[in-house]
Amino acid sequence: SGSGPDKTRQDKLPHDVTSKQGLTDLYNSGVVSVEHVTRPLGGSGGSLGIEHSGVVLTSSSGETVVTNAKHMSGNWKSAGTQTAKPGTRVADYVQAGGSEYNVAFDNCHHGSKRMMDVAKPK
Repeated sequence: SGSGPDKTRQDKLPHDVTSKQGLTDLYNSGVVSVEHVTRPLGGSGGSLGIEHSGVVLTSSSGETVVTNAKHMSGNWKSAGTQTAKPGTRVADYVQAGGSEYNVAFDNCHHGSKRMMDVAKPK
């Protein structure tokens, strides 16, 4: 028995996108607010005060993207919310978050900062 997700699970959680069209619609959704969140890093890093960071987007339809906060650990704390720049979409934030990860040069803090910068008026 592993610790990963159960691949045979048939039931869906209420926040699961179940179709390609649903994912496309989510990706193209407008964003109204952006919240920077942090939590203690797991393991020995957390005991040293090191944090993990992320961004919570709220879409123009009022949905929280990518997951509703009720499905997140209670250890996440808000580090500030701002109104999204008009016309920005979930896709803009996904792109800003980046696709490469490097613990020293492109980690969660770098990606979160880039995502928060998308929301700022130019």
